[in-house]
Amino acid sequence: MIQNEQMVKASFELYIQGEQEGQEAMIHRASEEQPMAYCQGVGMMLPAFESRVAELAAGEAFDFVVPCAEAYGEYDERGVKELPKEMFYNGDGEFDDEHVYVGNVIPMRTEDGFNINAEVIEITDDKVTIDLNHPLAGEDLHFVGKIIDVRDATPEELEAIRHPKHCCGKCKSEGQKAKGECDCGGEGCCSSNSLE
Repeated sequence: MIQNEQMVKASFELYIQGEQEGQEAMIHRASEEQPMAYCQGVGMMLPAFESRVAELAAGEAFDFVVPCAEAYGEYDERGVKELPKEMFYNGDGEFDDEHVYVGNVIPMRTEDGFNINAEVIEITDDKVTIDLNHPLAGEDLHFVGKIIDVRDATPEELEAIRHPKHCCGKCKSEGQKAKGECDCGGEGCCSSNSLE
C-alpha cells in the first residue's frame, strides 16, 4: 500500500477518446526506462489517480479510467477570452510574437493574482483569443501501467517539493543559460528540482 510522502515510480500509457466513437488515442507514455516519479499525497498528481493506486505495491499493474469530473472538469466555453492585443506588447511597445503565437501556452495572471496558463488559439489585428481550459478538460483519462518502485521520501526531497526554487522559464526558452545562471533576478532561478 502506498502511503503519503512516499516516492513512487510508475510506467504508464495515458489514453483519451479518439476521433471515432469507441476508439482511444494514446497521448502520453512514461516507459519503465524513463518512468514518472512523484510523491504521494502532496498534490503532484490528480487526487483521483493517487486514490486508485494507493492500494498497490511495487510490481503491480493498474488499468483504470478517471472521469473528467475527477480530472480536469468539463470543457467550459467561458474559459475562451478575447483580449486586447496591447496586453501582449513587450517592453519596446511591440507585439510579443516571439512568445504569443497560435498554439503556444503562455503564463497569465488573474485579477486575483493567481498564475494560470492559457493557450493562444487566435490572433487578429486587434485581439488575442486565449483558452483558459486545461488541455485535457472534458476528457476521461484512461491509465494503463505498473508501479515500479515505492520508497519513503528523503527529508531533502520533501523540502524540495514543499519549497520549490523559482524559475522564470526565460533561460530555458532562450536555451542560452545554464541552471542557476539566469539574469531575471530570481533567487535560485532554474535550479534543479529533480526527484531522482
